[in-house]
Amino acid sequence: MATRTMQQWFDAYGESHQNPTNKLIHWICVPTIYFCVVGLLWSIPSPFGTGLLSTGGVAKIVVGLVGLFYLRLSLTIMLGMMAFSIACLALASWIDQQAPWPLWAISLALFVLAWIGQFYGHKVEGKKPSFLDDLQFLMIGPAWLMGFIYRGLGIPY
Repeated sequence: MATRTMQQWFDAYGESHQNPTNKLIHWICVPTIYFCVVGLLWSIPSPFGTGLLSTGGVAKIVVGLVGLFYLRLSLTIMLGMMAFSIACLALASWIDQQAPWPLWAISLALFVLAWIGQFYGHKVEGKKPSFLDDLQFLMIGPAWLMGFIYRGLGIPY
């Protein structure tokens, strides 16, 4: 079974993301959902004791594994997604320490709202979400947005 290139993934994902309203919703909701997953993972008590993995250890490990997923498709997309992931980890840490509500509760509420937005966007689009055909599209969505940023900056992927 041949592996798709990054552009082939983007092209396939883009087929159900043509409507401008749906695209705008995705620019808001996809990064929100990504952050919320990081926030929920950050909230899992770490089984790793002290050190680098003592706080947010599960989130840090999963982010590393996510990096490997992107690396097999594109080094430059992986670098951008890891930069965004590190920003999400930093925000999760800050919220965990500073917010008056638990990080998991904030993440869960935003996660639900963002998914409502996503499904509304697909209703407007008139096409089902790509991940219903292949769960890997859940990982392609954030990279698809990164691809737009890269093209705007002239960065190859």
